[in-house]
Amino acid sequence: MDAVGAFPPFWLTALKREGSKELVTSAEFPGAIPDLLVVTEKLIQEKPEQVQALVNTWFDIRKFMEENPEKSDEIMAKRAGVSQEELQLFKDGTRFLTLEENLEAFSPGDSMVHMPFAAQKMADFMIKVGFIKQSPNLNKILDSQFVKTLAGQA
Repeated sequence: MDAVGAFPPFWLTALKREGSKELVTSAEFPGAIPDLLVVTEKLIQEKPEQVQALVNTWFDIRKFMEENPEKSDEIMAKRAGVSQEELQLFKDGTRFLTLEENLEAFSPGDSMVHMPFAAQKMADFMIKVGFIKQSPNLNKILDSQFVKTLAGQA
């Protein structure tokens, strides 16, 4: 194989192969590879209270991680099947947004900090290279209502 794009923990496995080297990392493209919490539109319509509970739980987990870094590292390393030392390598390239940063990310703007802007840039690129034929309706995809409710802004 000449090249591969991989996420943790698989990029570390790939780098252990003789002759392997890292060509480019996501650190060179801040904001271009976000991880998102995704649910179906049907779930939002039929069980919005469960979606809200899911979002609330995510921020409860984030609080636990901040207050219990050793325990949370132990849990995450075990779940990922890596040592706690290897987990630290993954954490160096990972940033979890705060509630305030989530609110900013959902807002309109003109930088990769703002998901509507970033998503349109990515959609334009995917159209240009022939990966997709047309841009999806980004207003339907990026739904801030549950983050805003948690923040008391709904």
